[in-house]
Order: sequence, then C-alpha cells, then structure tokens
Amino acid sequence: METVVIDIGVPAETRERVGDRRRSRRHRTFAEHGIGRVRLRPGLEVSLVEISAGGALIESSRPLRPGAAVELQLEAGSERATPRGRVVRCEVASVVATGVSYRGAIGFDARLAWFLED
Repeated sequence: METVVIDIGVPAETRERVGDRRRSRRHRTFAEHGIGRVRLRPGLEVSLVEISAGGALIESSRPLRPGAAVELQLEAGSERATPRGRVVRCEVASVVATGVSYRGAIGFDARLAWFLED
C-alpha cells in the first residue's frame, strides 16, 4: 500500500509576504536545543518541531484544542523544565494510512529560561 502525505503548511511566499513577527530565536534541531524528550502532560509523547523562549511547535497523534491550558515536560540531559502555556493553534500536519498527525503551537505563560539569552 502506498503512503500519501498531505502537507498543509503555509507556503514560503506567503510567509515572506506577511513578514516574520517572531520575538525569539527558534531552535529547530537537537544540536540547537538539546531537548531529547517532550511530553504533553499527563504523559503524551510528542515531537518537537521547534522551540523558543516564548513557545513551542509540536507534532502529536492527538489534536490540541486552541485556547486549552497545557503543560509541556521537557528533558535535556539531566535538566528538566515544565513550561505552562496555551494552545494557540492546531492543524493537521499529515494524513497517512496509519493515521493523522497534528501540529500545534503553544505560547508559554512565562519565557523559558533555557533560551533567554537568544
């Protein structure tokens, strides 16, 4: 059976036209952020797409409700952080034969100290 992936992301030309409104540097790779494990409380494993002092973009097997209060559990080596925040948006990231993947943006209630120097 063939796997079909549908990307509904914002086209690059639209992002360029709108401009970058971000206030904090985004960390997209493990080499940049060092975070090895991410869970959405109470324990749902999620994938980290990018993170900054002000928020995170995650991918999950379950949809996130915009406006919902959430807590991330982050592990970077022996360090741990549990930033709280709100779901800003959630959209379908991909649809494959085995299921749907959701991408959700979380705005933190307080800036994450790990990235304050950025």
